[in-house]
Amino acid sequence: MHEYSIASSLLNTAEEHVRKHGASRVVRLELSVGELSGVEIPLLEKAWSLVRERSTCEGVDLTVRPVGAVWSCGDCGARIARGAVLTCQQCGGRVRMEAGDELVLDRIEMEVA
Repeated sequence: MHEYSIASSLLNTAEEHVRKHGASRVVRLELSVGELSGVEIPLLEKAWSLVRERSTCEGVDLTVRPVGAVWSCGDCGARIARGAVLTCQQCGGRVRMEAGDELVLDRIEMEVA
């Protein structure tokens, strides 16, 4: 379950920011998780509920924004429809993923004295 190591890393990052900014605790964490990132959101939320205990993030839930996969042609920029062959139908160019494989910590809100 690599979601546990991701949750631990999120906690470490949040606690670094707490120390850096002289905050007393974290009040909100927001992240974006791509559908093809390999991260199971329910498992990540469960792992987070375990690692956050007795920390500056205790009681803080993750706000997760799922990101759908999006492909486009690397040559002409045409969008490729979901489920289509991953070759551009307009120019025959190679397709690249624009979104959907990310795991990004978008926002940390902290309580500062």
